[in-house]
Amino acid sequence: MPGKGKGSVPSGRRATVRVKTARGRTVSSQHWLQRQLNDPYVAEAKKRGYRSRAAFKLLQLDDQLRFLKPGARVVDLGAAPGGWTQVAVERVKGGVVVGIDLTPVEPIAGATVLAKDFYDDDAPDALKALLGGPADVVLSDMAAPAIGDPQVDHMRIMALAETAHDFACQVLKQGGTFVAKVLRGGTERTLLDQLKRDFAKVRHVKPAASRSDSAEMYVVGTGFRG
Repeated sequence: MPGKGKGSVPSGRRATVRVKTARGRTVSSQHWLQRQLNDPYVAEAKKRGYRSRAAFKLLQLDDQLRFLKPGARVVDLGAAPGGWTQVAVERVKGGVVVGIDLTPVEPIAGATVLAKDFYDDDAPDALKALLGGPADVVLSDMAAPAIGDPQVDHMRIMALAETAHDFACQVLKQGGTFVAKVLRGGTERTLLDQLKRDFAKVRHVKPAASRSDSAEMYVVGTGFRG
């Protein structure tokens, strides 16, 4: 099982890798490649068998708040490429993990991931059927492709968070947890008010694995009121 029994922060120092200029490679793609090659979370994810560095974001969120418990039922919205799903399976030993993403996800032992648009009318019922009962945790790392306009990007990701929250209210058991990606500046007042109504405690958290130059952070609602 990837990462079993290991910490959520990479250890050790690595030599800096410098990318040589290549014909046909833009400056931006060269910078992206160099960042990837020198990112300790990318290297650690590969070493541990996680499908993305994003796995460490969920590991760190759970290390802090302890919501992934053995036997729990978990839904992973926007599961591709599967890093969060892998962590969920690892931490809810004996539980149920279901996910969904428009992009097909290679099979993950211990989980069922639907290749389906979460906005499809029948998607919520399909997920509920696979859960087999109320969910303990609803995760959403969903994000729309960024276009570079901060206001539009923020509106898009907030729309996804609101949709995920609506679904969470349908499936969570009392005391359950909701985690969703938002952008810096926090959660818009309307959604924040709804979360405070529906959950005993609401936090904004930026895990260490979330790049410092990224505007992303996570809103976490614990203690679903039902």
